[in-house]
Amino acid sequence: MLEALGLSGTSEMVYLALLDCAGGDQHHLADHLDLTEHEVREALDELTEMALLQEGDTGRQRTPKLVDPEIGMAALIARQQAEIARRQQEIEESKLALARLLSQHSESRPKSADSGVEHLTGAAAIRRRLREIAASCEWEVCSFMPGGAEFAENLPGDRFLDSDAIDRGVRLRTIYLDSIRNHPAAAGYAQWLSELGSEVRTAPSLPQRMFVVDRRIAMVPVNADDEDDESAVVVSIGGVVSALYTLFASVWRTSTPLGLPRPRAADGLTDQGREALKLLGKGCTDEVIARRLGVSVRTARRVASELLARLDARSRFQAGARAVARGWVDLDDLD
Repeated sequence: MLEALGLSGTSEMVYLALLDCAGGDQHHLADHLDLTEHEVREALDELTEMALLQEGDTGRQRTPKLVDPEIGMAALIARQQAEIARRQQEIEESKLALARLLSQHSESRPKSADSGVEHLTGAAAIRRRLREIAASCEWEVCSFMPGGAEFAENLPGDRFLDSDAIDRGVRLRTIYLDSIRNHPAAAGYAQWLSELGSEVRTAPSLPQRMFVVDRRIAMVPVNADDEDDESAVVVSIGGVVSALYTLFASVWRTSTPLGLPRPRAADGLTDQGREALKLLGKGCTDEVIARRLGVSVRTARRVASELLARLDARSRFQAGARAVARGWVDLDDLD
């Protein structure tokens, strides 16, 4: 019954027995359930880890103390919902990786007008095609805009495209990096978009640059990890575009509207700080962290030093391990 919430069969038996008859130590539970005391101890450890028993109630022959079942179950369900959301985003990112793979090999396949994949090379070609797609848009443009202050260099051209789309009644939804809030030109542009009627949010990190137009056509870079690779692919294959839009929607739900302050959790970390911690735990260099967060290398180095000091860690690997132990990040985030 409770296995769907992550409890093992034995732990469920022990938990239900405790609900039926509060009290009783490990020895009595083992006798009542026909289990070994070792099995009972393991079940109590699991129940404590799942916050259904109070911390410290798993010692030898101590009587377990239940957390209020309504509170405990609510927390367990919330934990499962968060895990489902994380897994859903992983699935969508896997689909995005497949789209990248298809685009990288599109040049080696026979060209066909009906292939649904169009390969572009060079910044001028990409920008020209993007203008054409924007001009043909009828009702919605969704986009990821990673990069920090450097994207402000292209603002004059983008202003015309964005204002024209809004005038035509197109819904613009754009997600930038949190770091633009600290850059006057970039933040000013995002605020201008918002005042025109566009919907603007920020996130601590983004998978890559991406545009999805009318949920029927999308443009993504061929190699998002190579800043010098000026090539992109335009995709109109229904299933791929749908996967890209679903990824956008997943990030949109958890991003912060521009007019609101970036949230800070009970542990004192902002979303951007937590993302930096995940990258640290993966062993990423300051240069990689800077690129992913859209900040300068100097800022990335400062953030890394502050996190290491806060965790009293001597290495990035140790920082990741201690962050997991404190519950600041999940172990899966460091894979």
